[in-house]
Amino acid sequence: MNFDLTKVGVWVASDEYSVSAADIVGYASAINDTVPEHLAGTIAPPLFAVRQPVSRTMKRANDLVTSVFCLHGEHDIRFHRPILPGMSLRARAAVVGVHQRRAGVAIVIRCETRTSDGELVNEQYETTFAHRHSVANGGGDEAPDHRMPADIASQHHMASLTYAMTPDQTRRYAEASGDRSPYTFDDNAARALGLPGAIAHGLLTMAFCSRAVIEAPCGGDSIRLARLAVRFSGLVQVRPGQAIATRIWRTSAHAGRRAFMFDAAEASGTEVIRHGRAELVS
Repeated sequence: MNFDLTKVGVWVASDEYSVSAADIVGYASAINDTVPEHLAGTIAPPLFAVRQPVSRTMKRANDLVTSVFCLHGEHDIRFHRPILPGMSLRARAAVVGVHQRRAGVAIVIRCETRTSDGELVNEQYETTFAHRHSVANGGGDEAPDHRMPADIASQHHMASLTYAMTPDQTRRYAEASGDRSPYTFDDNAARALGLPGAIAHGLLTMAFCSRAVIEAPCGGDSIRLARLAVRFSGLVQVRPGQAIATRIWRTSAHAGRRAFMFDAAEASGTEVIRHGRAELVS
């Protein structure tokens, strides 16, 4: 049996961990951040929210349900307060849905990160995808919707920003994030999984998109970001000259928040992020 549906709804938790200014600086440097507060270690970049042990906790929840190799399909983060140096945090995660799709099985994981006194810092939905697998009697929650309106891509975008990746980008990100998956820097390990070669972490690509959102709609103030969601639609291969180009459109406000949609492509023009959504507080 490839999927154990009895483990849906079973929560796993991380140990309590502390955030240091050095952790923040290391992560900011690993995504080529330019926000002064991030580089000084006084406020964490938004995607610091997925740094270990958080992403490891989500993987533990995923692995309770299946041992098959899953690609990262979607990620959606709601930010309730920024992460600051000196915080003590704890994450917990559970698979909340398993769904048959045309090309495989989607697994929806919900994660919460809270302070040591129980205050909610962020909540996340990660969808992983087991390609060419099937499951009987799946069900449970779907991930929150963040699809781009059908007509928005035909409109003029408000911003287009391109950030280059360095040759050692995935190795630096692996060390700063704690996600040292060999297929992100080792061609042979990647090919053993059926990949074309080493690929960038999906969350690294998402972090590059977050930089564009912070630079343009947020005006450089990352605390304004209340939600960031993406669908990973293509692989970012590790190769010379690689870059991520993000296009951003305004869309209708939601629940009193300004909202924007975005997509992203790698250097060859291949789309790698679609249905990107960002929501901002004033």
